[in-house]
Amino acid sequence: MTASRPEPHASGLIEAMKRIAAGDFSTRLSAGAHDAPPADVAEVFNRMAENLQGTNHERDLSTTSLAADLAAAQKELERVSLTDPLTQVANSIALAELIRNELDASAAGGRPPALLALDLHSFREVNGSVGHCAGDEILQVVARRIRGAIRETDTLARIGGNEFAVLLPQSNLTRARRVANRLSKVLGETLLVNDADVRCAASVGLRVADSDELAETFLRKAVAAMEAARIMPTGNVKVFEPALLHAKQLQSDMISDLSYAIRNDQLVLYFQPVVELATGRIEGVEALVRWQHPERGLVMPDNFIPLAEETGLIVELGMWVLTHAVTQLSEWQVAGVVDSTFNMRVNISSSELRNLELIEHVRDALRITGVKSANLIIELTESMAINEGHLDQYSVMGLRRLGVQLEIDDFGTGYSSISYLRKLPVNVVKIDRSLITDLGVESKQEGFVAAVLQLIHSCGMKALAEGIETPEQAQILARMGCESGQGYLFGRPAAAADVVAMLGPAVFYG
Repeated sequence: MTASRPEPHASGLIEAMKRIAAGDFSTRLSAGAHDAPPADVAEVFNRMAENLQGTNHERDLSTTSLAADLAAAQKELERVSLTDPLTQVANSIALAELIRNELDASAAGGRPPALLALDLHSFREVNGSVGHCAGDEILQVVARRIRGAIRETDTLARIGGNEFAVLLPQSNLTRARRVANRLSKVLGETLLVNDADVRCAASVGLRVADSDELAETFLRKAVAAMEAARIMPTGNVKVFEPALLHAKQLQSDMISDLSYAIRNDQLVLYFQPVVELATGRIEGVEALVRWQHPERGLVMPDNFIPLAEETGLIVELGMWVLTHAVTQLSEWQVAGVVDSTFNMRVNISSSELRNLELIEHVRDALRITGVKSANLIIELTESMAINEGHLDQYSVMGLRRLGVQLEIDDFGTGYSSISYLRKLPVNVVKIDRSLITDLGVESKQEGFVAAVLQLIHSCGMKALAEGIETPEQAQILARMGCESGQGYLFGRPAAAADVVAMLGPAVFYG
């Protein structure tokens, strides 16, 4: 977001106004044209032109009445063009102009303005779960709450899909911080949307302008502080500091490098074995992506997966992983390294699940490689599996129709999905490592895990326990009837060439 980005429709609107002023009342704007304004602006303009055209047919317009009509219409057009149509607050164009005015006043000897940039937490997930109409209502409620918590002389603007900004004229750090904390508290309160409680708290970035600061730089620094606040472990308000711009530049470079890496095969897959607990046989592997950066070396997924999710690269990254994982399985099958029951597990994100091309991509990957659909297991999180969004359910059922197996990942991490478990169209449930850690150490834990296994089996599903690190844990799980296991006891993630060496004689743990 920059403070001086021009609107592409400006030239078209100006030319249309000139034709109206010259008496061509048949002039109309089309919202779909390249240089046309948004639909709401086009509608106001066209209504004005129709009124002028109709009036002109009835009587000869005097110069005075025509000028008055044009002035009123132009004023309304200017208002609409500077207003966010959804929330009816200022848009980024209006904010940029107001920022420039405040900075000019500050340069002339006045006190500097402060700028708060706000980002709503988890809005994409909320929007996906409650629907876009409800998402729009949330943004409208948020805008009203912010306006109710600031002065009339302060300006609220919407600067992005779920991002707002508040301009505080003639402010200082103490007052700006006080307003930021107030907004953080107000927006942290629960919203009632469609009879459902929704929590959509905000991260707030704060910047007090320097006397010689440019409008674009002022806004960029506030946004950089907001992005830093978003990842803070505690608190939701962050004051800008110069190091943030350096960090933002590094992040920008990382995004560019990651995009290049996906397209130029700088990514590599590692594979962690999944073992049949009753026999110790390796029944499959889970594909885990790594980034072989030319300068940074091997980059672990925790350092780039969140970035990919935030920037939208996660869909492209996920397709790369799935394609290469299925291709690797095909190569092992052709070489006789694995048998026909050996399976490949691939994680997908919520963004991938909502991608309309997911089903076709999976179908194409299976068709091209010759891998049977039953040998591919797609891992979903619990929240993804129970989400009632249309796209989520379309993808889940589409994958099932392909014959692909589905697995819930990290079961037991706190999501209250037990009542949903019997309804889910999944084949396997992966028990989270947090439930396995105390097996053999805490006596009550064995009974708890046994109850979880019974629940899974009563729903007609198989169980896989992850995080197994000791033979005792494996023996207990095998004795309780857990079908599969994964963990450092059986092998750490390894490159494809090293997986073959793992596929040796079975080790019995039962």
